[in-house]
Amino acid sequence: MAQNDIARRRDRVVNLLSRYGELSAGQLADMLEVTVQTIRADLRDLDDQRLVRRRHGGASLVAAGENIGYAPRQAVARDEKARIGAAAAALVSDGATVALGTGTTVEAVARALLPREKLFVATNNIHAALALQAAPELTLSLAGGRVRLRDMDLIGAEAGEFFAALRLDLAVFSAGGIGAGGEILDFNEDEVRARRAIMGAARHRVLVVDHTKIGRDAPCLRGSVAEVETLIHGGDLPPVLADLCAGAGTQVIAV
Repeated sequence: MAQNDIARRRDRVVNLLSRYGELSAGQLADMLEVTVQTIRADLRDLDDQRLVRRRHGGASLVAAGENIGYAPRQAVARDEKARIGAAAAALVSDGATVALGTGTTVEAVARALLPREKLFVATNNIHAALALQAAPELTLSLAGGRVRLRDMDLIGAEAGEFFAALRLDLAVFSAGGIGAGGEILDFNEDEVRARRAIMGAARHRVLVVDHTKIGRDAPCLRGSVAEVETLIHGGDLPPVLADLCAGAGTQVIAV
């Protein structure tokens, strides 16, 4: 089987566990129409990447209070994130001023911005900064402060002060999860403060999330999808969330 097919199936495993909480290997095999042996191999690999926890013949996602490492997150919904990146880049014109937040989905946005010319980009995401290094006539400004080595980003007080001093065209950012009522969730208060500072730095705010983030819980709540001008997402948007966006005038782009 092609590696792309395996990757897509494992994305579906993560999506199903995100939706149902915990499933047995047999249940996953029935849902995906593959053998139990295939699912067990998938779960072993996903457990090694710290995306899921195997237990009692089945699995669940990592606990809501945790986030997984950066490299494993890059492997989740890779094609979907590329589509999200392209959709976000379509909102950015040559010469625009842009704030980019942290995370693998925002890194995909940075990669999609490479053809744009004469951008000014402010970011606290070192991966995004490196992805943009070949962009023509780019002006890049990187937040200061302490580097979070696991994710190679900057989320302390200095990052908040950095974005607070800016007024840009667009801010593109992600989140740890989107609650059923449209709540924007993250895994710690530093992430929340950095995201809020990025949201305040631009006239047009763009939230980008892959399908695993929709309905995913995380311990720190501050903000709502009703506060953003554009939501770009993978997967299906629950009707309650779609209605909230419609009522708030939030543009919704599904990829």
